[in-house]
Amino acid sequence: MSTENEPTDTVVVGRIGRPHGVRGLATVEVRTDDPEGRFAPGAVLLTDPPERGPLTVVDRRWHSGTLLLQLAGPTGEVYDVREAVDELRNTLLVVPIADLPELEEPDSFYDHQLVGLTVRLPDDSVLGEVTAVRHEAQDLLVVGRSEGGEALIPFVSAIVPTVDVAGGFLVVDPPEGLLDL
Repeated sequence: MSTENEPTDTVVVGRIGRPHGVRGLATVEVRTDDPEGRFAPGAVLLTDPPERGPLTVVDRRWHSGTLLLQLAGPTGEVYDVREAVDELRNTLLVVPIADLPELEEPDSFYDHQLVGLTVRLPDDSVLGEVTAVRHEAQDLLVVGRSEGGEALIPFVSAIVPTVDVAGGFLVVDPPEGLLDL
């Protein structure tokens, strides 16, 4: 049995954090490059776990660089007290992959397109598989190595010269010592 809010083939656009104040505002860790569009009042967001949603954005504002949302639950009730919002803490806000816009830049990728790709070295030997993408001071590919452990690879064209999403692989040409870290 499938539900309308089942988070398969979805991508995370945010995570609900702690409540802010006493009137039911939720802090949100933003994981989208379009927070104004994704979290516009009236936007409906699926959730993971699915039984917590869908959630509707009632109001949105920024406070000291943190996104604050007023949300309504599946039956339309507005979360207007701190305790109700606290029960949503760590809920992932997701949207269907099919709803994502096409990327305009030819060398741009969504994280979900990279996760699962086989990572090869220039000699065609397999290093491992992309297990995650981190967005820190720079974008990093988290690679689960075939022989065990993880490698963090800066996602820059000088080190990752080839990304073939359709072919299911990317090529990493690491500088000396990078894979020894």
